[in-house]
Amino acid sequence: MKKILLLSDTHGHVDDRILSYAKTVDEVWHAGDIGQLTVTDRLAKIKTLRAVYGNIDGNEARVSFPENNDFVCEGAHIVMTHIGGPAGKYTPRVRTLLDRQKPSVFICGHSHILKVMYIKNRQMMHLNPGAAGIHGFHQIRTMLRFEIDQGKLQNMEVIELGLRGKGLAQSVEGAN
Repeated sequence: MKKILLLSDTHGHVDDRILSYAKTVDEVWHAGDIGQLTVTDRLAKIKTLRAVYGNIDGNEARVSFPENNDFVCEGAHIVMTHIGGPAGKYTPRVRTLLDRQKPSVFICGHSHILKVMYIKNRQMMHLNPGAAGIHGFHQIRTMLRFEIDQGKLQNMEVIELGLRGKGLAQSVEGAN
């Protein structure tokens, strides 16, 4: 069993609350729009990190991370990319990727909209953690924390980090 913290769209921002949650898991996954590699550097110092680059990321992130990350974790086949399109109505590039890879879990970011949904016709979970950063149109900063055991996602938690642009000095209560 592994405990995962999934975040996206940090746009160069990482704070003590994000880092505190990272300490509570086995791996951290970042679904793109990292912004600055100091974000992923700080996360990787705490736990194993898997990431993809996003549309705002420059050459340094594109050299460090792939566009698509396809891997198996605890028996679950994961495909992660930044831009996926609306759940179930994927972009042509992503439809081709999903048709070829047939994952049990598809992860994307980009929309800044939190979404956890089972896509019946593809027999896979769709996860978008929303946005953990302080830039964008989202109102509440969010991440997901969950466990993977024998190919199954369990104990899914939505983590709300507070209002975008506010509460950055809040305590880390609830991080355990």
